[in-house]
Amino acid sequence: MKGLKKKRRVQIIVVAAVSLAVSTAMIGYALRGGINYFRTPSQILSEHISPREVFRVGGLVKAGSIKPTDGVDFTFVVTDGKKEIPVDYVGASAKPDLFEGGKGTVATGTWNGKVFRATQILAKHDANYMPREVLDALKKDGMYVKPGSS
Repeated sequence: MKGLKKKRRVQIIVVAAVSLAVSTAMIGYALRGGINYFRTPSQILSEHISPREVFRVGGLVKAGSIKPTDGVDFTFVVTDGKKEIPVDYVGASAKPDLFEGGKGTVATGTWNGKVFRATQILAKHDANYMPREVLDALKKDGMYVKPGSS
């Protein structure tokens, strides 16, 4: 009887360890597509980035750079004050109402070495909001101007 209890305990431990390993692997697999790294235009231009890597670019929309193309698509330029990159939005929805030149934005998409092809655009939603990553990058580069102090 004592050997049977020990054998059952070992079986339970092995099953628990295998279950933990499988569930950890499944969680990692599920999250791999949902992790998008944030980069500034200066970082994008200084790094070699795979054309298949999906990530986020953030900065300020260059004033006067928003140009409509076909349907809901449009192009614009994102700058961090030092470097700028062209962005081609190829999303499924129209340009956000609050999306305009001189305002902070974060775009999700891919970089082909010349143009960032965005599939999602995030724009500020009120006078005091800017995505945290953009705010931190602008402060680091000395380009941040507090709202209402211009």
